[in-house]
Amino acid sequence: MPHIDRHKDNAIHRRTIPVQHRDEEYDQSGFDTLWAMQEKHFWYRGRHRFLLGALNRYQPAGQPPWSAVDLGGVGGWIRYLADRRPTQFSPLALADSSETALRMAGDALPTGVARYQIDLMNLGWEAQWDCAFLLDVIEHLPDDVQAMRQAAQALKPGGLLFVTTPALKQFWSYNDDLVHHLRRYTRKDYAALAQATDLELLDARYFMFLLSPLYWLARQRPGVRGMSIEQQRQLLQDSHKVPSAPLNLALSAAFGAETPLGHWLRFPWGTSILGVFRKP
Repeated sequence: MPHIDRHKDNAIHRRTIPVQHRDEEYDQSGFDTLWAMQEKHFWYRGRHRFLLGALNRYQPAGQPPWSAVDLGGVGGWIRYLADRRPTQFSPLALADSSETALRMAGDALPTGVARYQIDLMNLGWEAQWDCAFLLDVIEHLPDDVQAMRQAAQALKPGGLLFVTTPALKQFWSYNDDLVHHLRRYTRKDYAALAQATDLELLDARYFMFLLSPLYWLARQRPGVRGMSIEQQRQLLQDSHKVPSAPLNLALSAAFGAETPLGHWLRFPWGTSILGVFRKP
């Protein structure tokens, strides 16, 4: 277990050997944009709602609390989970390699949520958690299999791993280049990940199906390789800012309709995919 440094950045757990965040996998300059999006943007609202729908299928209300950790991000999903299922998960934790992300998360997280500075390639946990989340993380990593193995090792026997990623190469766009995506995934890819990591794939389903035509149209523009770094960052900010209130509300309603619809039937495609894996 990591030691706790209470002298600096209260409640951030750090390992004795310092953890280095790899900016080439996720540029820390993007955390400000992510922070602004996580509560209001229609995409995060829809993803959180869809993920919670899946979670409810595997951990119905009334069961003993699960321990759960979110492996990456600035705390939006843990905040959402704590607000909507306050008694179903204990303890709750956020883990990331970036001190910047963990510091920013401190303003969003409820009291009692621990923050861990970790390396996804070497978590150092053994049978620690009932539930773990890798939400739009592994598409940034050169070795996604190793990250999944580390997450699996951190789970207790019977524990669940929830994974979301961008889906289908047909939706590749300049945005994937800007945010350093290395790949998009299919159901077959998730099955291959399960086989490579000795996990059982319980479910794999696409989401953001209803808005996928609009997504595809909005991303039809030339690539970004000829742009300067500053131009790329400006394009990223413009692309990811929260839409105007009426438009954001309309898009939130459309995306929100996928829950429970997308759990009753399998969409044939979507711009994202959710996988539920179980450790034997």
